[in-house]
Amino acid sequence: MIGLKPSLQTGKNLQMNRQHKISIIGFLVGLGLILISGLLSPFILHHSVSASSGQEKVKLIENLGNYHYPISTTSDLAQKYFDQGLILSYGFNHAEAALAFEQASQIDPNCAMCYWGLAYVQGPNINAPMADDQVGKAWEALQKAIALSPKTSKREQAYIQALTPRYSEKPLADRSSLDLAYAQAMKQLVQAYPNDLDAATLYAEAIMDTMPWDYWQDNGELKPEAKPMLDTLESVLNRDSKHPGALHLYIHATEKERPQLAEKAADTLLDLVPASGHLVHMPSHIYIRVGRYQDAVIANQKAIAADNNYLASSKDKTLYTIAYVPHNKHFLWFGALMSGQSKLAMEAAKQTAEVDQNLLYNPDLTGILQHFSSIPLYTEVRFEKWDDILATPAPENTLKYAKGVWHYATGMALVAKGKKAEASQELTQLQTLIADPELENLSIWGFNSTASVLNIAAEVLSGALATADQDYPTAIKHYQNAIALEDKLVYTEPPDWYSPTHNLLGNILLKANRLQEAEKAFRDDLVLYPNNGWSLYGLSQSLEAQGKLSEAKTVEKQYEQAWQYADLRLTP
Repeated sequence: MIGLKPSLQTGKNLQMNRQHKISIIGFLVGLGLILISGLLSPFILHHSVSASSGQEKVKLIENLGNYHYPISTTSDLAQKYFDQGLILSYGFNHAEAALAFEQASQIDPNCAMCYWGLAYVQGPNINAPMADDQVGKAWEALQKAIALSPKTSKREQAYIQALTPRYSEKPLADRSSLDLAYAQAMKQLVQAYPNDLDAATLYAEAIMDTMPWDYWQDNGELKPEAKPMLDTLESVLNRDSKHPGALHLYIHATEKERPQLAEKAADTLLDLVPASGHLVHMPSHIYIRVGRYQDAVIANQKAIAADNNYLASSKDKTLYTIAYVPHNKHFLWFGALMSGQSKLAMEAAKQTAEVDQNLLYNPDLTGILQHFSSIPLYTEVRFEKWDDILATPAPENTLKYAKGVWHYATGMALVAKGKKAEASQELTQLQTLIADPELENLSIWGFNSTASVLNIAAEVLSGALATADQDYPTAIKHYQNAIALEDKLVYTEPPDWYSPTHNLLGNILLKANRLQEAEKAFRDDLVLYPNNGWSLYGLSQSLEAQGKLSEAKTVEKQYEQAWQYADLRLTP
């Protein structure tokens, strides 16, 4: 960015100032809100999986690991499908899990636990509520499990009994009492079978479902009611460090405030279930939070490859294919962006931008889809691809958020080209768009309004214009305004604003020779985004300019380490 110009050579307190209403994968939760409106069922089942119907049987997926939960069944094949359903549900591919459980029940119609599994995956989870059309399916499968339960073991009867309070025969406007009752029933199951690690994992998940993404207090401490969740997951992992479900949930439980706790879990999960794209992706939630950006890149490259293999044989649009699959590409983009890999970031940005044009104008989805389609422009600004930006045609006027991003990017490119008057015109058009009430009501997955993101863009462009005039006091004020606006955003991962504003402020402070303030700005950014090369470089420059040569040398080495995969070098 301006101030620390990329040269294409080869080669806790602050966090609490952020908006506390945090959703780490907020876009998935936002999709859950859309599900309530009836736009999309959380999953769309394939055709009947009855083997006797002459239709294609559900396939056993290779490379799902070797996790096994023995159940009462007369069929080894039914057991395999049950195991597949369980591991897929641990990987939040509930639609495919339902197919596996249903296939198992077709193979062994007397398998009570097969129907238990089919009922279980119809329920809500931390990323999606229970849609009305799932209520009847869950109830029907549960009744079959109950009817068959006398033929099963005592433990399996207890599993089925614990699931019973989770469901009602008809949809309820508020199912929170059912979620609480289910969590209490799972607690009793764990008390009855303390060595059953799957029961414990499902108990922890049941607690999470009563407070999705809201486990931590504003002061950074765990909520008292969430303590059993964390204690239970840690107890499971202390006894089985490779439990896929517990590893997944532990990452979600800790990533907001204590990501360091889950680094070992992340490393363990990465290659544990190679065919589950979401489980392979999950470590990157921790890697991004602790500054392991290249590891996040690798995790999402693997996840994308896994999902591509899965999509080759699964054509239906489900919550998994519509939301989880592009989430990996978005994460890959951010990991590459933060580690200076411009070519990879641009490639991932273009993949993220490949949105369904049939849904782009849907009022429930257009906010996030316009955001996805704007990722290439954001990326080109970050890497100063000014000619590419100026060659980009303007979006349609009806796509107001995307049009705003285009005005911002075009303005930044024109400033860099020395065309300040034209850049000022872009700023004026951007500000006019921001004043449109439609943008205040148009959100990115139901959390941050598109106007709130574009307000940051307007401050950054204003700062760039002031910098071009060497009016550093005015530029600094604009970047401080941008920080205040970014701090008000509900935090999502990847963040809705692409370029950390503390870093941008540090660059301008360095230009203005306000060295101690620049040092603080870069250090502040490194609290929020640890080990990122953009601010490590700026910090080393600010320290060197202050004569703190030894410390500057140490930070420079950290920058070189953080930037080892970059395809550009930063220069003053």
